[in-house]
Amino acid sequence: MYDLGDVVVWSVFVLICVLFWRAQGVREVALKAAKKHCEEMDVQWLDSNVSLRGLWFKRDHRGSICFWRSYTFEFSSTGEERYSGRVVLVGNRVTSVQLEPHRLH
Repeated sequence: MYDLGDVVVWSVFVLICVLFWRAQGVREVALKAAKKHCEEMDVQWLDSNVSLRGLWFKRDHRGSICFWRSYTFEFSSTGEERYSGRVVLVGNRVTSVQLEPHRLH
């Protein structure tokens, strides 16, 4: 019927699927944070996208080990130049949103 190898393979497959599904939820949090910050700073969020740039383990505010993720996005203040921004999350919680120095319109 099933041996231990089959159980291990299926367990790894299910774990990967769960991690991918949760990562998509965290990416949605980063998207919303980037959009909101761009609206607050009165700049145009370009491409409506964020890209994962870093992934590591870090302790959250309760001391639990969580994934630390850094997402980048692009924005424009004048409509001519492109600048980079960054959203940092620990777990599914936004810890910072930063925009690189840019021209004001």
